[in-house]
Amino acid sequence: MPGVQRRSEFALALNQVANERGVDVSVVLDTVKNAILAAYKKDHPEVEVEEYEATLDKNTGEAKIFKKDKDVTPPGFGRIAAQTAKQVILQKIREKEKEAILTDYKGKVGAIVNGMVLRFAGPNIIVDIGKTEALMPPPEQIPNEKYHLNQRLTVYILDIREGIKGEEIIVSRANNGLIEGLFKREVPEVAQGSVVIKEIAREPGSRTKIAVASNQSGIDPVGSCVGQKGVRIQAIIAEFSGIEKIDVIAWHENPKNYIGQALSPAKNVEVAVDEKSKTARVSLPKEELSLAIGKEGQNVRLASKLTGYRIEIEGKESADAEALARQGEEEEAKVEVAPAIEPKPEIKGEAMEAAGEVEVSKKEEVQSSES
Repeated sequence: MPGVQRRSEFALALNQVANERGVDVSVVLDTVKNAILAAYKKDHPEVEVEEYEATLDKNTGEAKIFKKDKDVTPPGFGRIAAQTAKQVILQKIREKEKEAILTDYKGKVGAIVNGMVLRFAGPNIIVDIGKTEALMPPPEQIPNEKYHLNQRLTVYILDIREGIKGEEIIVSRANNGLIEGLFKREVPEVAQGSVVIKEIAREPGSRTKIAVASNQSGIDPVGSCVGQKGVRIQAIIAEFSGIEKIDVIAWHENPKNYIGQALSPAKNVEVAVDEKSKTARVSLPKEELSLAIGKEGQNVRLASKLTGYRIEIEGKESADAEALARQGEEEEAKVEVAPAIEPKPEIKGEAMEAAGEVEVSKKEEVQSSES
């Protein structure tokens, strides 16, 4: 009876592996046979494996070694064969599970998933993404972002590549797909398709510009992405711990309007476009020049990436400044042409004496007429 029990356990175990893990029974048996031959070769290095054949009863699990139809199974070899079979079956299970997981994640390439920093392998970061581990190499890391063990973060599934240990899942924090995925997660209108992300220009860990448009009338694409009191955009920025700013702008089919929007937060922008050379000449008030260019030219650089145009910027005097300048010139001109006011003449010296003589002569005339 014990032999019957062992036979049942082996057959049940083999069938359970085949049914639950999707492993074909014949494939497992062939693999076990090869492993048993390898175990026999290890104990008998002088033999030529090609001359030997292993058999394995799928019902009893009994293994035998034959050389040209002659049974050469060593005494006690059944225990070694059983251990080898167990290891092979477990290995097959692990391989099949990994294959199934990779197949599952191949369908998730281009999506975002929640992960946790598991460990550091040199410059690479190993991220636990749920069912398996993923690799985040240095180019896919945000340069100024600090990572630590057990840190929870959202990652973008970039690709599945062949690595040293077989196929590896590559995840990214620097790819534009992470931004798009976060907007789909936080903004229902983007997830539903009523608001479309047209373009993304990004410098990871610093600043991102994203152009959005609406497919339905009555929906404000920028307002939908920003959310009431900025709650939606703040949730996305919080994913980067506030180190990366995000500008949401309205996409326009007209390149003049689009470039003007892309240079936000600069205002009063005038754009002249040469579509053949993909060049845009932009003029705006001098006080808006620093905003349009941005720190170290970042704002205009991202605007150029977003729109696909080479942007040349020049500053000009604003209308208010010109009016003040004209007013100042007019006041200066009035001061220059105004006539000088001459002081009233004072009667002094000889003039006073002359006046006295006139009075004396009048008195003499009066006296002569009385006489």
